[in-house]
Amino acid sequence: MNKLENINVLSFDAMPTPEDLHARLPISEYAAQVVDAGREALKNILDRKDNRLIVVVGPCSIHDPVAGLDYARRLKALQEEVKDTMLLVMRVYFEKPRTTTGWKGYINDPSMDDSFQVDLGMEKARRFLLDVCELGLPTATEALDPISPQYLGDLIAWTAIGARTTESQTHREMSSGLSTPVGFKNGTDGDISIAINAILSASHPHSFLGLNGQGRVSIVRTRGNQYGHVVLRGGDGRPNYDTVSVAMAEQALKKAKLPTNIIVDCSHANSYKKAELQPLVMADVINQIVNGSQALVGVMIESNLVAGNQKIPADLAELIYGCSVTDACVDWTSTETMLLDAAKRLAQR
Repeated sequence: MNKLENINVLSFDAMPTPEDLHARLPISEYAAQVVDAGREALKNILDRKDNRLIVVVGPCSIHDPVAGLDYARRLKALQEEVKDTMLLVMRVYFEKPRTTTGWKGYINDPSMDDSFQVDLGMEKARRFLLDVCELGLPTATEALDPISPQYLGDLIAWTAIGARTTESQTHREMSSGLSTPVGFKNGTDGDISIAINAILSASHPHSFLGLNGQGRVSIVRTRGNQYGHVVLRGGDGRPNYDTVSVAMAEQALKKAKLPTNIIVDCSHANSYKKAELQPLVMADVINQIVNGSQALVGVMIESNLVAGNQKIPADLAELIYGCSVTDACVDWTSTETMLLDAAKRLAQR
């Protein structure tokens, strides 16, 4: 018996391979076209071939696929109304980084009862992404676990790297191989240099340990991702979406010889973690764009059917339908108003 390894590991439970899951839940031709078109549209916006605004909008996290699809159907209908000025990408977050402890998301604990059926969570996550893509909506997610993209990456159009992981070498290497444009958030202290260094790192080739489709540990060799960009999310309790902060971020990107592409996250420190302030942040960003800002290419909004958030109850039947179990969100009515008002202003540009 080897008493030197895995001292604190209780067990190793087998997962299906990425190829197994893809075979069980294959992507349809239509869904593949939706993903491909979404990625191409995002790249065209970042390349300034398309002057629409990227809007990554949706629940802070997915925990109820029924409510999630209800939201997706409404967002698809709204996309038709604002398609001339905005590209709507549904926020579909399954993994939640925790400062200490807490629910880690739909993949890690889909039953929300600490049973941690990760294999079931991964399958349910893929099924939900397929359903959203079949509606005709491109999807966005945060890449937290470096193995998850092998299971879900073919269904994602845009990827975020969070403030806690932007500085991580593992996530920079992973991003260099992702098939989507990647938004790197500034650090939790507001430091934008972390995100700029991440963009530079991810734009270069890397070699690292990872998983292939057959579930075999492999040396992953990447070509580098040329579509990294900055996401301003505020930091250290202060916003950074104002004109001065945006101008400083733009200068920093120019100094690094990077495209001046900036997305503003309307939540987190930019709204002082008060979801109801997100419309004010959005209005300010739109005002900057209308007044001539060339660097601002998108926004992120935490939005759900019902405003606010809720704790996970012992009896899951008590969950409020369409209400976040992680960060607070604006409700659907507010979301619709925000986007329609912004579309009108952008149309005057």
